Amino acid sequence: MVTAKAWVLKKHFEGFPKTSDFDLKKIELPNIKDGELLLESVFLSVDPYMRPYSRRDMKEGDIMIGTQVARIVESKNPAFTVGAFVVARSGWRTHFISDGKDLQLLPSSWPESLPRSLALGTVGMPGLTAYFGLLEVCKMKPGETVLVNAAAGAVGSVVGQLAKIGGCKVVGCAGSDDKVAYLKKIGFDEAFNYKTVKSLDEALRKASPDGYDCFFDNVGGEFSSIAINQMKKYGRIAVCGAISQYNDSVPQKGPYIQVPMIFKELRMEGFIVSRWNNRREEGLNALLKWVVEGKVKCHEQVTEGFENMPAAFIGMLKGENLGKAIVKV
Repeated sequence: MVTAKAWVLKKHFEGFPKTSDFDLKKIELPNIKDGELLLESVFLSVDPYMRPYSRRDMKEGDIMIGTQVARIVESKNPAFTVGAFVVARSGWRTHFISDGKDLQLLPSSWPESLPRSLALGTVGMPGLTAYFGLLEVCKMKPGETVLVNAAAGAVGSVVGQLAKIGGCKVVGCAGSDDKVAYLKKIGFDEAFNYKTVKSLDEALRKASPDGYDCFFDNVGGEFSSIAINQMKKYGRIAVCGAISQYNDSVPQKGPYIQVPMIFKELRMEGFIVSRWNNRREEGLNALLKWVVEGKVKCHEQVTEGFENMPAAFIGMLKGENLGKAIVKV
């Protein structure tokens, strides 16, 4: 008999999440049946999407949603061997039972020297978000200028590097000088701290006087309202996230985007990465190859200890992470 620990949503978030909104529970797991597996979480992911999705998809008392890299501890399923590592979507828990249908084995070409936690970041959902958002929504072309905000985060840092591989000029912005230094280190052409510039409009204009062909938007809100006015004609905007608005208890009001969209004939498209689930393997193989070749650099913010899941989640929403925020059990 295995006792699992799990974090549940004690109370729906009102404004910014608090540690008191979570509760740590113990769950006795039954013995596994034929066709089932027992898994142990090794790394867990904390991501911005958990904030709005918890309101949409969860009831109070549910185990927090999320993804982990887990090791198979016991197996009565011939498709999975003990000791193998998988990516699962089983929420914030230390151990769980699965029939194997919701599990994804790490790519067979995964090098032993590469941290398996990257399957939750650059070679996982955030990397795929960058890959398909740039290729399929922004449809970037060599020689174009790409703008990305929250550029030092799990998605934004990959967006910038993929745009460089694709032959684009890349402008990124982030919320600290350390993050800006990191962006320059990984190859961004221009980067600035949006918290310290006198005028966001001027900073964007200075970074690319000719404007922007593609804008990969992770932030929404005021930043996007300003950036949209600096798009080039026929520019494309991929709306990936709106982290500036997730914790608002009162919705933000305009300015409104219709006039610049009409005059510049812009294309703006929201997307969720699961749209390309049928091409998941293609994306992961491309990302893994670039990481192994050193063309895409990865940085992880690792928090030790399952008991620190809420703190890691709240810290990520505050922008305390550089690169992907991960919890190591």
